[in-house]
Amino acid sequence: MTGLAAAGTGAFSGVVSASRGWSRRIRLNGVLVGLSLLWLALVVLAAVAPAVLAPGDPVQLHPTEVLRAPGPDAVLGTEQYGRSVYVLLVHGARTALTIGVAATALAVVAGSLIGLVAGYAGGVVDALIGRVLDVMMALPGVLLALLITAAAGPSVGVLIVSVGVASIAGFARLMRGEVISTRTRLYVEAARATGISPARILMRHVLPNAAAPVAALATIAVGEAILAAAALSFLGLGPRLDVPDWGQLLASGQAFLRQSWWVSVFAGAVISLTVVSVGLVGDWLRERTRA
Repeated sequence: MTGLAAAGTGAFSGVVSASRGWSRRIRLNGVLVGLSLLWLALVVLAAVAPAVLAPGDPVQLHPTEVLRAPGPDAVLGTEQYGRSVYVLLVHGARTALTIGVAATALAVVAGSLIGLVAGYAGGVVDALIGRVLDVMMALPGVLLALLITAAAGPSVGVLIVSVGVASIAGFARLMRGEVISTRTRLYVEAARATGISPARILMRHVLPNAAAPVAALATIAVGEAILAAAALSFLGLGPRLDVPDWGQLLASGQAFLRQSWWVSVFAGAVISLTVVSVGLVGDWLRERTRA
């Protein structure tokens, strides 16, 4: 009896310690998600109303303030033209967020339509679309976006299209799988038996039930699109704007990295924080859709 009691006590203690570990993990994840949402709210505010966070003029040059280290007059220092790095980062958020959201929207719409058709039609149509998607997924997304941007020329519109096209295959694959698992359910079979058109079945019955995983993936894809756009701008394929985007600011500080580290370091930190925050929020949404 004493041995059984000891074993029971040990098992109970193990369950309690495991539950405490899970509760600490949940609290930690909740804190990280909360901080990520706060950071993303600041990024959105910077994109919508940059003058609220950074009243300075991001275009005006200051030759006497070139490469000043971070301090009271310049919180994050200045770059090679004397402009505040903080002001440039705040005003550059609009370009980064515009490209990230627009490219993801293009990928979601195009990929979802392709996945809907392939998953619902099946047969030869599904096989043909599947081969095209296999070719697209065989190429790294950044490489495909780089090829499109290099061929069409640098601009915000081209960057949106190139990054969006590179993400279409992933959304099409996900939507196809969701449609295949949904189209055999009883309510879809009942709708088909009553003579409802395939297009109406897709829009009213299949798409709403397959949209949740796609929406969760779209949140993560925004961060990936921002990172891809920054990478292309870093390589010199970004749009030529008066206010440099985050990737261009990162690249511009590369030549002065040893003596003026703050230009590239702070630009890279902002990109990293934004991508990580979007990823954490996307993972949180994905877990909630599974629950």
